[in-house]
Amino acid sequence: MTFVGSGEPTLYANLGGLIREIKTLSDLPVAVITNGALLYQGKVREELTAADAVLPSLDAGTADLYRRINRPHPAITFEYLIDGLWPFRQVYSGNLWIKVMLLRGLNDTEPALQRIAEVLRPIAPDEIHISLPTRPPVETWVQPPDEESILRAITILGTVALVLHPAEGSFDLDSDESVVDAVLDIIARHPMRHEEPERALVQWAPDEVSKVLATLESSGQAKMVNRNGVRYWSAGQSHFPPEDQSARTDPIHWHSIRKR
Repeated sequence: MTFVGSGEPTLYANLGGLIREIKTLSDLPVAVITNGALLYQGKVREELTAADAVLPSLDAGTADLYRRINRPHPAITFEYLIDGLWPFRQVYSGNLWIKVMLLRGLNDTEPALQRIAEVLRPIAPDEIHISLPTRPPVETWVQPPDEESILRAITILGTVALVLHPAEGSFDLDSDESVVDAVLDIIARHPMRHEEPERALVQWAPDEVSKVLATLESSGQAKMVNRNGVRYWSAGQSHFPPEDQSARTDPIHWHSIRKR
């Protein structure tokens, strides 16, 4: 049972109490996916100790790359992130699984990966989970790494902990809702590759797939987004710049504007 939400779970003040209450209702293990930015606060670390698995993100091994990739609030620094991960490891007896999202040309190079490994070595996570930008990124300059870069990451980060190769997920749209409501409930939180709703809906209502998707698009409740040659279904009110705007939204240009 996973806490992830449309936001950062550790912003909820009584997260620990919620985790403990859920564990009285179910024998399922409880996991929390977090950006790790608030782990420097002792209260947050204490709340998370109730979980069976905690999955903080660490996408960079330097402060500069952390800001370029994650673009946190100015008050949230790379130093805070690291200063939270290490003491949390000291008090947490559950599964600490670090998530590393690889982005082409940013953190998939050998020097960048070596720096991440250096940061993680004293933290000693139980596992490192590599992920890729499989959902449509808002910024058009975001590109997934090639297979060589993924293998490089597995080799370098494997000196620190067990590394899990990125895996494809799936969506289960089997519910008592209407087909339209089931799809909208998911794409409002997680854009889906074009084939995902079709694959899921084929199992549920094969003769309605094309009709449902066409209805959602024509009504403005859903729209198609193109990224890196892949089409995604997203909520109609979501904002994704056209891909031809990539020249003015590259990470270095955006970062320099933000600093000014």
